[in-house]
Amino acid sequence: MKKIILSCLIIVVILIGGGLVLQKVNFNRLGADQLYTQIKGQGKMIEDKIDNGEKIIRYEYKLPSFDKNGQQQTLSFTSPKQLKENAYLMLYTKKDKGVTSYQEVAKKDLPKKVSEKLK
Repeated sequence: MKKIILSCLIIVVILIGGGLVLQKVNFNRLGADQLYTQIKGQGKMIEDKIDNGEKIIRYEYKLPSFDKNGQQQTLSFTSPKQLKENAYLMLYTKKDKGVTSYQEVAKKDLPKKVSEKLK
C-alpha cells in the first residue's frame, strides 16, 4: 500500500513539475543565437485572413543586427504589434528557422561592440 501511495505521489510531482516547465520555458529561445538590433521605422503592415474571415495584422521588420562581436547580419522578422521606434531588441535566431523570438533590452545591457554599432 505504501508503494502505491509513493508511486502516485511521485507521478503527481512529475506532472506538476512538467506543467511548470512548460509554462515558464520559452522553447523558441533554447539553443538560439542572440543578435541585437534597434527598431528604425514603423515596419511594413501585413494583413492576413484566417479561415473564419478574421483579419490578422502583423508588422514586418528588416533590420541590420549584430552579434556580441559586432558582426552584422540583416534579419527579417514579424511582430503582432508595432514596435517602439528606437527600442533595442535581442533577437533569438536559429539557422533553420530564422528569428524565433525577441525581447526588448535596455541600451546599458547591450554588449560593448554592439552598442558602438547601434549609435
